[in-house]
Amino acid sequence: MTDHIIVEQPSAHPGVQLIRFNRPEKKNAITRAMYRTMADALHVANTDPGIRATALLGTEGCFSAGNDMNDFLAAAMGGRGLEQEILDFLYALVNADKPVVSGVDGLAIGIGTTIHLHCDLTIASSRSQFRTPFVDLALVPEAGSSLVAPRLMGHQRAFAMLAAGEGFSAEEAREAGLVWKVVEPDEVDTLTLALAAKLAAKPPEALRIARDLIRGDRGEIIARIDEEARYFSARLKSAEARAAFEAFMRR
Repeated sequence: MTDHIIVEQPSAHPGVQLIRFNRPEKKNAITRAMYRTMADALHVANTDPGIRATALLGTEGCFSAGNDMNDFLAAAMGGRGLEQEILDFLYALVNADKPVVSGVDGLAIGIGTTIHLHCDLTIASSRSQFRTPFVDLALVPEAGSSLVAPRLMGHQRAFAMLAAGEGFSAEEAREAGLVWKVVEPDEVDTLTLALAAKLAAKPPEALRIARDLIRGDRGEIIARIDEEARYFSARLKSAEARAAFEAFMRR
């Protein structure tokens, strides 16, 4: 367990597991230990009958700035490629048996954006910004986003986000289908947890079947995650990526 991720079951919201980023001093950048904690929490949700929905939240003004750049730089310098903890979290997210909802206030960068492609409902504050600067860092899309995003939002919007690195406002994300509802910043936590609790109160087996039918074949998404990971790992080891990371760290 790391205190950079808070995992709890709020007494005011029966049946809900809350996973909260808690590293605001680093804009909730995600370390290997944080990925491991989140993956473990999602596995627990699958097997614990007392958990019927999971809510993902960040801190005020920031959901997550994405993967910790020090980890990326260490992987690049060490020639390791994409860390297993990241893949394990993505597998756990895609294979979650129960609803996952998310609430975004402020920055959602890189995997801080692509996480929501696998959430069932996402609430965003009006000041939220979604951006995936993969190519700018000499990397490629991850988290199955190259498969899911074009299906969700069409080629042009997906290309703008994943390849061109264009930022999306909360309203643009909602229009693209990445976000369900846009609210005021002080409403994000309350409404996200209330939404998770509402799902947790529904007949669980009926909800599970409905969700499986809507989500479709998860194996296809896992296969794309693995394909992206091979390219991503190769790019991490490239001189191009190393130069981009070093330039980023000098900012």
